[in-house]
Amino acid sequence: METQAEGAAVRRTKSGMIRIVHHREAADLVTRKAAGLAEAERAVAPILEAVRTRGDAALVEYAQRFDGFNGASVLIPPDECHSALEGLDTEFLCAVETASENIRAYAEMQLPRDQSTAYPDGRRLGWIVRPLDSMGAYIPAGRYPLPSTLLMTAIPAQVAGVKTICIACPRPSAEILGLAAYLNVAHVFRMGGAQAIAALAYGTETVPKVDRIVGPGNIYVAAAKKLIAGDTGIDFIAGPTEIVIITADADPAYVAADMLAQAEHDTEASAILLTTSRTLAEATAVEIERQLESLPTAPVAREAIQRNSAIVLTDSLDQAIDFSNRLAPEHLVLHDPSLLPGIRHAGSIFLGPFSPEAAGDYCSGPNHVLPTSGAARLRGGLSAADFVKVISVQELTSAALAKLKPAIANLARAEGLEAHARSVAVRTRG
Repeated sequence: METQAEGAAVRRTKSGMIRIVHHREAADLVTRKAAGLAEAERAVAPILEAVRTRGDAALVEYAQRFDGFNGASVLIPPDECHSALEGLDTEFLCAVETASENIRAYAEMQLPRDQSTAYPDGRRLGWIVRPLDSMGAYIPAGRYPLPSTLLMTAIPAQVAGVKTICIACPRPSAEILGLAAYLNVAHVFRMGGAQAIAALAYGTETVPKVDRIVGPGNIYVAAAKKLIAGDTGIDFIAGPTEIVIITADADPAYVAADMLAQAEHDTEASAILLTTSRTLAEATAVEIERQLESLPTAPVAREAIQRNSAIVLTDSLDQAIDFSNRLAPEHLVLHDPSLLPGIRHAGSIFLGPFSPEAAGDYCSGPNHVLPTSGAARLRGGLSAADFVKVISVQELTSAALAKLKPAIANLARAEGLEAHARSVAVRTRG
């Protein structure tokens, strides 16, 4: 009699290149491939040091070597951005307006607010929220220039009240330049790779030093962000993009389209369907092949589907949720919203059949700069809160301090810190 695992192997052969496996044979999906950061760190460390010590001279040298830069300064004049904005298509600008309004509204909803509470014993406790002075956003421009990432990084910083917003892009498209003008971002630099991260982290004669660097990039950008993390803030170390879809019953065309939308990003991208339905698994595999036939980005998507993706058969939806929580995926699609309470780890969640990941990539409002490679166990996506500091504030009356005096003194002396105890005693004599 054919086992479920054996049947899955047969179905893989019949239905095409994507794997269809039982969850017991899918351990390699949880144990992700090493990102190879150590080798990349060795490659970028000299670049970081050169830019730190030699500033613009090193920055321009590396821009010429790696990005084909042929100018004297990496700073892009505002006139160039405004000219690009004037040349943008009206339909594109309408789309930008829709996206920016939704991103801004969502960022405002996420922003922490000042708070102060008076307690009966005389303590007044709370916090104030203050923006960072500056931030830098890395905007990729490799296989696909990503103007949407400019919206997703600059707008939350603006909502937070950051005064100095810097944009780094090695080969900015007209759309990226135009959106910088649209958002009134004046600090736009034609620079990329580790040298751009170094310039933002340490500052040069042309590039301001920033308080936090955010945005995705290749493995060398990720390695550079990791190495400078002690010198300036970062969002997270980004790896290849990924999606997990959990469903027992769905339109296979929807599922295949979402998987391919992720796979077309990069040959290292990952798209995983977790389902209890053999029928859906088979139909989705066939649908992936059908949609690939007309997809312009098929060479990239096909490799990602073949190398890093799978359809995983589970015995129950609870088992699928457990598998997903172990993955802690960047994007998680739940066709059945009732599954949401079981989710502990995900970068961003898409509920129901009409919430495709592409909506979140562009226009629905939540941020598309998300943790990958299991980092969603530790945090969610980029938000306006990443660009503020929540600073505690406390005020005590004399009566409140007197009441706390014994506890403070005992704890201070237990730690051998007599001056701490005396700083209270001098205020509470008599």
